Amino acid sequence: MGHRDAAVVGVALSSCGRVDDATPYALHAEAARRALADSGLDRSVVDGFASAGTGLLAPVEVADHLGLRPTWVDSTSVGGATWEVMAAHAADAIAAGHARAVLLVYGSTARADVRAGRRTGDVSFGTRGPAQFETPYGITLIAKYAMAARRHMTEYGTTVEQLAEVAVQARANAALNPEALHRTPLTVDEVLSAPMIADPFTKPHCCLRSDGGAAVLLAAPEYARDCRTRPVWVLGTGEHVSHSALSSWPDFTVSPAAVSGPLAFARAGVRPSDIDLAEIYDAFTYMTLVTLEDLGFCAKGEGGDFVSKGRLTVAGGALPVNTDGGGLSAQHPGMRGLFLLVEAVRQLRGEAAGRQVRRADGSLPELAVASGTGGWFCSSGTVVLGRG
Repeated sequence: MGHRDAAVVGVALSSCGRVDDATPYALHAEAARRALADSGLDRSVVDGFASAGTGLLAPVEVADHLGLRPTWVDSTSVGGATWEVMAAHAADAIAAGHARAVLLVYGSTARADVRAGRRTGDVSFGTRGPAQFETPYGITLIAKYAMAARRHMTEYGTTVEQLAEVAVQARANAALNPEALHRTPLTVDEVLSAPMIADPFTKPHCCLRSDGGAAVLLAAPEYARDCRTRPVWVLGTGEHVSHSALSSWPDFTVSPAAVSGPLAFARAGVRPSDIDLAEIYDAFTYMTLVTLEDLGFCAKGEGGDFVSKGRLTVAGGALPVNTDGGGLSAQHPGMRGLFLLVEAVRQLRGEAAGRQVRRADGSLPELAVASGTGGWFCSSGTVVLGRG
């Protein structure tokens, strides 16, 4: 894929936060309608469709629910990195002429399902395959991330206070976002004194559980010229999968973004220092810290110092990160990677209202990176976006 072969022309969220009276399909439809309206394109131009996480035959079931009959589909499912990987595939398909307009859409009632007793708070990944060697010992998803964080703390002297700073600054950004679920300011002391979930993670170190959906429409240049809004171009992408079982993870302090990030930056022809803002998957505070290292914003082992100096905030931060409040404070209905792309595009368009990032000269940001992580640092997708 070359530069400016594919553009994001429409983005939207569905109703988010606390949504007790909708199905996942309804949230898919709401987000899709809003993204199409945002683009100004008619549904009839959509010939590509990507979805994962709902139904037995996604994207068949969701496309049928939306009344779409695509000739290009993708159902890649790699957890939180799914949507960045799908965006990469969609951009490649558009560049190759296999599709002209590809809709990515997601919807989940994760919070409402727990409240209604339709599911429990823990999602089982099964006990077959590699999982059979870990499941009998009772390790949870949260514990896997906590173990990785402890390794980083042991290896590099990272402190729990530094990890807490990630949650504090995410909340500061969420306070500027009317769509965020949690907006009350947070302090490091409040993070440290909160209920322990999995050492060293107290509750604010962990993402919230919400309902919600998102949609992103990518299109070929000829459609981008006719859209309602200024296009945001996909400049470069990278994807990587590393391990399945913890026992096959070479280094708990290195995420797969260490591969996907450099690939995306090289293909975009930019450096981390060129980036104006970053949207990073943050199911836990450690994910933000280690992904910043692996994307090259600071050296390995220096993430604790990097995040502890207020760099991540919209208000005065050198590198605003998760400008909507992220999964820690805004919304997290499951595979949140699509929300990263929506927020990055809104920022580049100058549509982020009270949380709008500005460059030192007051101009709008030119470059953003969205990096999703899946599983327990098992997969990564990174997308570099540029303003048209």
